[in-house]
Amino acid sequence: MNNASNGLKNSRADKAFYLFNGIFMLVIFLLFAWPLWFVVIASFSDPNLVQIGQVWLWPRGFHLDGYELLVQYPDILRGYLNSIIYTTSGTALNIVMTICAAFPLSRMDFVPRKFFTIFFIITMYFGGGLIPYFLQVRGLGLYNNPLVFIIPSAISFGNVLILRSFFMCGIPKGIEEAAVIDGANSFQLLVKVLLPLTKPVLAVLVLYNAVGRWNDFFTPLIFIQNRNLIPLQTVLRDILIVGNIDLSITGLEMEALVQKLRIAQTLRYSVIIVSTVPLMLAYPFVQKHFVKGVMLGAIKG
Repeated sequence: MNNASNGLKNSRADKAFYLFNGIFMLVIFLLFAWPLWFVVIASFSDPNLVQIGQVWLWPRGFHLDGYELLVQYPDILRGYLNSIIYTTSGTALNIVMTICAAFPLSRMDFVPRKFFTIFFIITMYFGGGLIPYFLQVRGLGLYNNPLVFIIPSAISFGNVLILRSFFMCGIPKGIEEAAVIDGANSFQLLVKVLLPLTKPVLAVLVLYNAVGRWNDFFTPLIFIQNRNLIPLQTVLRDILIVGNIDLSITGLEMEALVQKLRIAQTLRYSVIIVSTVPLMLAYPFVQKHFVKGVMLGAIKG
């Protein structure tokens, strides 16, 4: 009787906990989701209604003025193209360099393996600071050069450690031994045996690296002066923070000027939406590998 009573109490306590937890998580979700949703609906709403606070849950006065202005704004299109080039080329180089570093460091017969591992780990904890880094980049001729987005960040040893650990612990040794018995050399072992098995980990590394490069605004802020080389994030910074929007408003009457400025406010929302589209489109392609790769990194890592 007591056991049945305790089970009933526990069941009620569990239900109460799940109910409270569900309500709490729903409130947290709404607090984080509503600002994002507001950006979406504001980008499609009448800028006048957005300005006076009449847009809350749904778009009102459907308008595409912000997106039309976005197409006409040269810095956004140029920055968009630059970001795509920097992100794709930089991520591709980083993954290639990561593989080239992780594979020999995972081989037990590679004699200087421990030395290079310790040497590279030191660079993760100690740096020279911004000024020496700036002088080094300028000395290499990378100042005001698009290669500054690619070469200095060509490899991240944190990613190397993740892939190295997977090569060492995530792949059964029997597979490697079978490939060696069949006559595979080191290059064939890497390309034909190991890399096909590392797709989940590589998907995680590609996604993390691409997101970091796409969102990078510090590098152009320090090393780029040419407006033709700036990425999208610098343009976003100018529009959202500095408020630097060239609307070519010389000679406009007051009413037209006010309307232009209101549309410029809508442009802020539109450019945020457009800047997130590439990552949103890329995520579904790596989603099936992403969860598996994160779990492998957590278990083996």
